[in-house]
Amino acid sequence: MTVKKPKIVVLGAGYGGLVTVTRLQKALSVDEANIVLVNKNDYHYETTWLHEASAGTLHHDRVRYDVDSVINRSKVEFIRAEVQDIKPDEKKVILNTGEVEYDYLVVALGGEAETFGIEGLKEHAFTISNVNTARQLRDHIDYQFATYALEEDKKDERLTIVVGGAGFTGIEFLGELANRVPELCKEYDIDYSKVRIYCVEAAPMVLPGFDPELVKYAVALLEKKGVEFKIGTPIKGATPEGIIVAKGETETEEIKAGTVVWAAGVRGSSIIEKSGIENMRARVKVNPDLRAPNQEDIFVIGDCSLMINEEINRPYPPTAQISMQQGETVARNIVKLLKGEGDLETFTPDIKGTVCSLGDDDAIGVVFDKKLTGTKASFMKKMIDNRALFMIGGPSLVLKKGKFNVL
Repeated sequence: MTVKKPKIVVLGAGYGGLVTVTRLQKALSVDEANIVLVNKNDYHYETTWLHEASAGTLHHDRVRYDVDSVINRSKVEFIRAEVQDIKPDEKKVILNTGEVEYDYLVVALGGEAETFGIEGLKEHAFTISNVNTARQLRDHIDYQFATYALEEDKKDERLTIVVGGAGFTGIEFLGELANRVPELCKEYDIDYSKVRIYCVEAAPMVLPGFDPELVKYAVALLEKKGVEFKIGTPIKGATPEGIIVAKGETETEEIKAGTVVWAAGVRGSSIIEKSGIENMRARVKVNPDLRAPNQEDIFVIGDCSLMINEEINRPYPPTAQISMQQGETVARNIVKLLKGEGDLETFTPDIKGTVCSLGDDDAIGVVFDKKLTGTKASFMKKMIDNRALFMIGGPSLVLKKGKFNVL
């Protein structure tokens, strides 16, 4: 009589999902469990590099690598499919290609753009959310410059770019864009003064929660490169011609722009909402062991999980660093459950540092409680990027995809 092996299903091949799978394939033998990874693409992409591909400073193929290059196919079954629903009561996941049952489920589906119901954003704004949106945005910006150079009746708003959001994604994209625009102007023989780059942010400050001294450095650097900041200015809507922003208590103002980029919000996966798992804006307030409330066999990590930092009573940001650490904890906890090894681990983020890039050659950051700016911070950013590659794919992946132009 053959004993049914427990089936572990991991949804999503992002940072958290891949760390979970690579740790499980090391910890468990083929006889101990069936490990299944589900992802809609056959590649993983470095979400934290997408701003570079979007601005055109890094080729989109550099930001991704094949899932097959890091998983052991003798231990892991890879299903290329799109998740459509999760049925916790039936212990199954509905895919566009069929369905898969599970004994333990890890939801690592990543996030989606949060538009907060602002009219026209979904229709008229670009997002920096995956490889295809990055390619689309880069091509669009190139097209605007190329068309401007050819048109007899030149419309200056073609060369106006609005970035909604002054959080990490918005600022890192602006850093790359500010370096790319002079190259585009030179390529298409356009006067640099014709280009306008706006950063529009509803909050009263840039990079909320970041060290004010470092924020001041970042803003001064970007302003020097031509970025105009409109802080404390909510976007009220987007149109085919640009955006509508609040001006004072009751008035609004239109900013005509050929390119609008929305980088001001991330929510969890809409699959979470469909599944009936308890959530807030598609994010699950997980238990200390990273299981979903009232779900003994479902773990939720990455952008779909919500954990409160008790020190400041605010959620931890959904970063790659935390996702990967969650993946390691979940893998150990699943092994404990399979082997009956007692209490599960409690997850506590170990924040080693945070670095925000301002283009290829500049950055700001706090690493091991030390403030860094300029090339030192940029060096650390590349080391963090390389470390993420190392944690999932080891030295060979770093050599293949790593960033070595460190100075």
